[in-house]
Amino acid sequence: MKLMVIYEKEIRQTITQDEALMAIEQAFADYAQGKAVVPEIIALNIPESKGEVHLKGAHIKNYEFFAFKVASGFYDNPSKGLPVGSGMMLLFNAETGFPVCLLFDNGYLTNLRTGAAGGVAAKYLAGQEINQVGIIGSGSQARFQLHALSRIKSFSRVRVWGIPPESIEQYIKDMQPLIEAKIEGARTIQQAVKGSDLVITVTPSKQPLVKSEWVKQGAHITAVGSDEPEKQELEASLLGRADKVVADSLSQCIRRGEIHHAVEEGLMKPEDVYAELGEIVIGRKPARESSEEITICDLTGVGVQDLAIASLAYKKAIEKGFGSFLEI
Repeated sequence: MKLMVIYEKEIRQTITQDEALMAIEQAFADYAQGKAVVPEIIALNIPESKGEVHLKGAHIKNYEFFAFKVASGFYDNPSKGLPVGSGMMLLFNAETGFPVCLLFDNGYLTNLRTGAAGGVAAKYLAGQEINQVGIIGSGSQARFQLHALSRIKSFSRVRVWGIPPESIEQYIKDMQPLIEAKIEGARTIQQAVKGSDLVITVTPSKQPLVKSEWVKQGAHITAVGSDEPEKQELEASLLGRADKVVADSLSQCIRRGEIHHAVEEGLMKPEDVYAELGEIVIGRKPARESSEEITICDLTGVGVQDLAIASLAYKKAIEKGFGSFLEI
């Protein structure tokens, strides 16, 4: 029996942003329709290295594969000349249980599918007229979020805040050739948020960064960074103020997302969450209904996204003749 192995260089050539958006939208639809089997996340923290590791998996009923993904974030890596994120995905045959493909993506597919999830959230929850986008964070995922958003929505200006300040300059240098909108640096988080029609938070912060009073009426917020119980990017009162709070997975978000903090502080109950994103995708719940609504989508990352992106990368790699094989 042979195991296909695909490395990051080839993986980056397999999937376009538009293909990722379609795959992740379908994954949320499958999840909402009860087709997906998603186990609990296994989280391993390594505090002495400022590291965190997540193991996520999923299967879609009657689908040919199931998948597991290991993704890590080690926040001192830049000082060692290494990227913060790394990881790999393993695709299995759902009939026999044998491994089919090992994708050494170094976190690329996780970044791609997370950015696509933000794009799907914006498609259904952001307003029709977007002038300014505020981005809190200037790392890799902040780049994927903006690129995915640009395939979904038109906007004229981006204000990005990040630390250290020089990371903002590099972000603008990297992203401006890819984005038609003018990208500007923000000196403060408040400057990035105020006046923005859409705000994306992409940091590992353990304290709230975005205050409710800074968020304009009618804005949409995609919260990406809070994927552990102790992480928080939004002031909890902002969720209490919002007209629609949407979870990628309610069961996850009440334990580890922004919703977790709002519930813990008594500002909302789990039943106050408007919908899961997939419910909106399949039309079970209406999307944005007014230009004045404040909407928030809490993205903690669901294993079904990893199955969708790994399966797509595997199939596209075969089409392109990529990959090598190991005897197992």
